[in-house]
Amino acid sequence: MITAYITHPDCMRHFMGPNHPESPKRLEAIRARLALSGVLTHTMQSEAQPVKAQTLALAHCPQYLEMLEAHSPQEGLSELDGETHMNQDTLAAARVAAGAVVRGVDQVFRHQADNVFCAVRPPGHHAERSSAMGFCFYNNIAIGVAHARQRYGVERVAVLDFDVHQGNGTVDIFKDDPSVLICSSFQSHFYPWRYQDDTWSNIVNTPLTAGSDGTVFRRDVETQWLPALQAFKPQLIMLSAGFDAHRDDPMADLKLVESDYFWVTQLALDIARVYAEGRLVSVLEGGYHLDALGTSVEAHLKALLGFPLGDP
Repeated sequence: MITAYITHPDCMRHFMGPNHPESPKRLEAIRARLALSGVLTHTMQSEAQPVKAQTLALAHCPQYLEMLEAHSPQEGLSELDGETHMNQDTLAAARVAAGAVVRGVDQVFRHQADNVFCAVRPPGHHAERSSAMGFCFYNNIAIGVAHARQRYGVERVAVLDFDVHQGNGTVDIFKDDPSVLICSSFQSHFYPWRYQDDTWSNIVNTPLTAGSDGTVFRRDVETQWLPALQAFKPQLIMLSAGFDAHRDDPMADLKLVESDYFWVTQLALDIARVYAEGRLVSVLEGGYHLDALGTSVEAHLKALLGFPLGDP
């Protein structure tokens, strides 16, 4: 299979402080691991372009986009909340992060790639229609969904989110939209403490108690996600690929390992092959233990490429 790897140097320029866990070192760790293992050379590498303003407006309200521009500092840091800060390069990074997802959607619909991984930051799945939070500014995955619908007339998109935190922003944007199915696994009860107990027909929440390992994760995903996906028959699969549910990650208390990320990626690929002509776009979300992030993304890419977990 042809797996595209999309990133941009500007994603490294976003910086929220020397001790902030969402740092440029995350992308450095991913690239270093993929280069060391040889996996990167098997991908089709390309560079993102900044997302257009009208595409951002498909997922976010105008007042919110104006607020972000107004808070962009000339120097130093501007604080949006206690953990989400902007430097002078944040919005440039966020525009190419979202632009990477748009390009990924274009590639799978133009048959330039079978599937795509977007190695980008800042992440996006906590950004709501009118609010930044959780290290996120633009909701990259939601912007990709909106682009697929507008540009290619896609009628059914499934978003699979296996970050340790629920993708509240994606839920906020699409919770009343039956053309988007969201399946989200997360540690409960845990940040972001919203939308986790509500019910919508197109939202499949899969809460996992602290300490849950891959056995629990796989069982719950199979029993809760698969029936919903089979009934929905998505024409495009999009992954909010967070790797902070890894057992070594300091952000939370789930116990997933690399083989679990390989497994859930294969599951998503199987659904994509059956219903979506193989079209799948994966977007980096969380993951804050640098070694575990690198090896987890390596497992994810091996699955996307069609390689066994143990081989480069």
